[in-house]
Amino acid sequence: MRLPVLIFDIETLTDLKSGAHLYGLDLPEADLEQALMKLRRQETGMDFPRLPLHEIVCISGLWIDELGAMKLFSFSREQFSEAEILRKFLSIFDKKNPTLVSWNGSQFDIPVILYRAMYHGLSAPSLFDQGEIDSQKRYNNYQNRYHHRHIDLMDVMAMFNGRNFQKLDDMAHLLGFPGKRGESGYHVPEYVKTQQWLKLTSYCEGDVLNTWLIYIRWLLLKGQLNTEDHRLCIQSTIQYLQLQPQHAEFLNVWHETAQKTEFTSFDFPPSQD
Repeated sequence: MRLPVLIFDIETLTDLKSGAHLYGLDLPEADLEQALMKLRRQETGMDFPRLPLHEIVCISGLWIDELGAMKLFSFSREQFSEAEILRKFLSIFDKKNPTLVSWNGSQFDIPVILYRAMYHGLSAPSLFDQGEIDSQKRYNNYQNRYHHRHIDLMDVMAMFNGRNFQKLDDMAHLLGFPGKRGESGYHVPEYVKTQQWLKLTSYCEGDVLNTWLIYIRWLLLKGQLNTEDHRLCIQSTIQYLQLQPQHAEFLNVWHETAQKTEFTSFDFPPSQD
C-alpha cells in the first residue's frame, strides 16, 4: 500500500440554476427540477442529470497517513459553499500526492469535480496535471485509467470491462461489510432541504468506509497486504470507529454482517458481543 491514501466520495444535487441557463428555461424553482428530469428522459431515457449539472453538497474522505493513522473528514454545505468545499478538497493535493481511491470515481466523482471546479474558476494542477507541469505525471497521474495514482475500485475489479461493473452496496454486503445499512432510496436532497447535515455526512462517510474496506481486501487479493497486515487494518478501523459516535450504527451493522461470511466472521472477537 503506497501511503498516504485518500479514499473519497461526493454527494450531489441537481444544479437548478445552471440547468435553467443551459436549457433556456424560465420557470419557478419548484417546477425546474421536474422540467430538467423530463428533458433528460427525452435525451437519454433516464433521469440522471448531466455531470456538469451535479452541484456538490458534500465531499467526504478517509485519510491514511504514512504511519497508518486514520482521519475521517467531511466538507459539506452545512458550513461551506460548493466553491469552498472544492477549494478545501483540492488543496489536499497541493500538499500531498496521495494514492486516491474511489468507487466509480473515474466516471462520476472526478469528472464532476472537474466540471464544478471549472464552473467556479478554480485551478487544480496537482489533481489534473498530466505531465504538462510535472513531467513525472505523464507516466503516473490521477486521470489515466491504468495508472494507480487513482484507483477506481469499481473499474479495476471489473477488469476494466463495463459489463462487469458492480454496485458498491452489493460488493460491500457480499464481502461482509455494512453497505448502505438498509437505506432505501436516495435521501441526499431531503437531508439538504431539511438541513440534516449529520445524516448527510454520515451517509457519505459510510460509502467512504465501505470503499476502504473493499480496498484493503483488494490489496490482500493482489498480495500487497499479507493476511496479518490485513487483519491489523481491519482491527485499526474498528478501533477508530469505536471513537466516532456518528458511526455507531455502521459499526453495529458491520458486526452483524461480518457473521454472514466465513472470512469476516472473526473480525469481531466474542468479547465484544
